[in-house]
Amino acid sequence: MTATTDYLLDRRRLRRKLGWWRMGAIVAAVIAALIALSRLSGADSPDKLTPHVARLSLQGVITGDKDTIDLIKKIGESSQAKAVLLTIDSPGGTTTGAERLYNELRRLGEKKPVVAVVGTVAASGAYIAALAANTIVAESNSLVGSVGVLFQFPNFYKLLENVGVKVEEVKSSPLKAAPNGYEPTSEAAKAAIANLVADSYGWFKDLVKQRRGLDDAELAKVADGRVFTARQGVPLKLVDIIGGEREAIVWLETNKNIAKDLPIRDWKKKSSIERLGLVEGAAALARVAGLAAIAEVLDQAASAERSASLDGLLAIWQGFDAR
Repeated sequence: MTATTDYLLDRRRLRRKLGWWRMGAIVAAVIAALIALSRLSGADSPDKLTPHVARLSLQGVITGDKDTIDLIKKIGESSQAKAVLLTIDSPGGTTTGAERLYNELRRLGEKKPVVAVVGTVAASGAYIAALAANTIVAESNSLVGSVGVLFQFPNFYKLLENVGVKVEEVKSSPLKAAPNGYEPTSEAAKAAIANLVADSYGWFKDLVKQRRGLDDAELAKVADGRVFTARQGVPLKLVDIIGGEREAIVWLETNKNIAKDLPIRDWKKKSSIERLGLVEGAAALARVAGLAAIAEVLDQAASAERSASLDGLLAIWQGFDAR
């Protein structure tokens, strides 16, 4: 009798263990399936294997990040992407990032026609990106322009004086690490920064003049840093067509011999697992399955990923800011 009871208890324990292993296998399979789906949402998904018009979206702060540059290269290499809708909704970003993006878009434009379609705003660094397109389409109340370069830095030496703090320094020359915010900004430092701004500003104006076909008088009207509505921008030659994607497609069909009724396919950067919420989802599944240790590890991974993303964003706030 005792042997039979022990046998049944052992069988029950074995079944319980097998149940946990099965649950773990199910969690792993779900994670693998979600990762596979995320990969299919990228540039190699099946809907990109037939002729189409590629839609590339630029949103938020422009930094010229590697993922965006790589995506532009992939569109250029695709034999099935017959043209590109560059949809823009951005206030700008770093001057160097905008330059990097502009250069890559120009290389793309040598392979296939590119139309910029402005949403709410394409200002400064975002307008630099729009300049790379063959033509610029914008809604009548979209904001464009802001041709200019900005260098901002905080100065809190007065605050430090009030609280009795003084930062001492030893440096090789007066303009090293100037301005630094710990002392009044010298006229020499201001002049050095002004020269940097003027140099980048000249580059920006030359780009607008060349790409939009402006003479000096026309350039002077649009290069004072202000933004314009697209309605104002048409006579100023900042915008070519009032409208949206429909008008952009008509322009491609009429001027670039793009076949009618081609589908529009979104090309997106491959998101990290955390940005798709897969890590959090996997952690939740693990928690439901009673795998607390695995859930904790996944939560820590998601937290670390968020911190890395935040650091990347904060790194934007330095140097030139084209906005």
